[in-house]
Formats: sequence, structure tokens, C-alpha cells
Amino acid sequence: MGAPSELAALLVIDMQNGFLHPDGSIPRNDKPMLEVERVVAETVDLVAAARDAGLPVIYTAHVFRPDYVDVPSRMRVRDMFNQDDETLVKGSWDAAIADELKPLEMDPVVEKNRYDAFLYTELELILRALGVGRLLVCGVATNVCVESTVRSAEQRDFEVTVASDCTSGPAEYHDAALAAMAYIAADVVPWRAGLFAVA
Repeated sequence: MGAPSELAALLVIDMQNGFLHPDGSIPRNDKPMLEVERVVAETVDLVAAARDAGLPVIYTAHVFRPDYVDVPSRMRVRDMFNQDDETLVKGSWDAAIADELKPLEMDPVVEKNRYDAFLYTELELILRALGVGRLLVCGVATNVCVESTVRSAEQRDFEVTVASDCTSGPAEYHDAALAAMAYIAADVVPWRAGLFAVA
């Protein structure tokens, strides 16, 4: 793909009701995210600051068909998804991005059904079309979709920074995931330092 460009973007991963809200399907049926209210508040500030700095803001949303035919087999075995709950079903309240972080009309929203936001999506096409070579990443869950996407971005030769205070995951995995990303795939810093570095 050649050398990364100098342009940067903010990538907001899966900040959806299903992951963040106390009534969301994941907190109710699996492990709750760490310090969600603080992380959402910090991410609201990060998105506003990124817009002020002229960075494109790109969202991902983890969604499934109502019949769950597109749910990966390992997730199906864990029985995390059922039609009664509409767990992350496209168009449902559970799948919607949290009100505090609603995308603007101009913001691309990349829908995905795998942890890695590049897999089977148009994310890379969008980033290349925008001339983006550097990413500031935030979102949930730190140890699943954030880490999977960060590793994939690094392998595609994007320069990646993770906003450590704008990510959340289950308490027992969160810090280890940040450390793993810092070791091999990204700079991991609080969002103000990260925005300063990429903007």
C-alpha cells in the first residue's frame, strides 16, 4: 500500500447501547464493561475535540441479522444471542449507537459482524479514500473488537494510537489488552496525548 499518509482519523468502535447501557444485552447476559459512564463521558469529549481538530470521525457498529445466520459459530455456542432480546440486531435499540455519541450525518458508520472491523467491511476502502494513514482508536470492548481491529490496522500499515481512557472491557481483561496492544501494535496513551500526537 506504500507509506502511510499524514492524515489522521478517529475510529469509534461499537459504542452501542448493547454494550454500554445497563439494560443492554451484553451487560445483562455476559460481563459488564469497566467504568462505562466515565469512558462514555471521556469519549464525548474526544469526539468533540477531534471534530474541532478537523479529523474525520468514523464509527463501527456490531450488528447481526434478526435470524442470527451471520453470528460466528463460537459466539453461537456461548448462547449469547437470542431473538427475544434482539441482541445487537440491526435496527434495534440494542444495536443503536449510544445517544451521547450519535454520529453526524457526514460520519461514516461501518457495520460489521466480526470482531475485526476490517474483516468483510468497507472500512479500509473508506480510510484509503480519505487519505488516512493514522488512526486514533477508542471504543469497546478493549480485549475483543478494539484489540482485534487495532492489530488488523497495524498489519495493514496504519499507524495506530489507542485512547486508553476511552476504551472499556471486562475488568479482568481490560488492562491486559491495553498492554498487549502497546507491546506489539499501537501507542497506548490517554486521549488528549493521543489526539495531540495524531492531529
